[in-house]
Amino acid sequence: MGRGKVNLKRIANPVSRQVTFSKRKAGLLKKTCELSVLCDAEIALFIFSPTGKLYEFGSPSMNKILGRYQRCCTSQEYYPKTADMEVLRSELEHLENSIGGLEKRQKHMIGEDLDSLSFKELQCLERKMEKGRKRIHSKKEKILGEHILMRKKLGGQHNVEAPVKIIDTVNTDPLESDGVNLSANLNLSLS
Repeated sequence: MGRGKVNLKRIANPVSRQVTFSKRKAGLLKKTCELSVLCDAEIALFIFSPTGKLYEFGSPSMNKILGRYQRCCTSQEYYPKTADMEVLRSELEHLENSIGGLEKRQKHMIGEDLDSLSFKELQCLERKMEKGRKRIHSKKEKILGEHILMRKKLGGQHNVEAPVKIIDTVNTDPLESDGVNLSANLNLSLS
């Protein structure tokens, strides 16, 4: 049967406090030694009793561990170098500027924040958007054509489905350069 949970507060009785300190200190030193042996870890432990007495444990030795600690803390490798920090700051600034530029381009592509653009920049943006629109239109035609072929094949296999009419969902934007809409090009419907 396990022990109940001990309430962690200062023990008022000095004798009980000293007994608890001695027992817990012994347990802590034992666990520290076990951790060092089991995991091959270098460990230093300092304990000062309520009366001011020092207890210590060092594996492999206290002097070796303290020397290693001092070398580590005074080493330039332990602290980030100023030059490295400057490089990181510069890179962060560059990335923030890139993000700002991309956000601005995205707004332009959806027709927002156009007041800052010159006439030539607007023409360039219009050409880019037109190329993108044509690529989208072409992809939609390809998908629709594949869909029509698949429906014809399924219809040829005596597939009993509700009649399907292909409705033009392709761009009917008046800005379309060829002025012809896809349903007129395909002139197809399946019944």
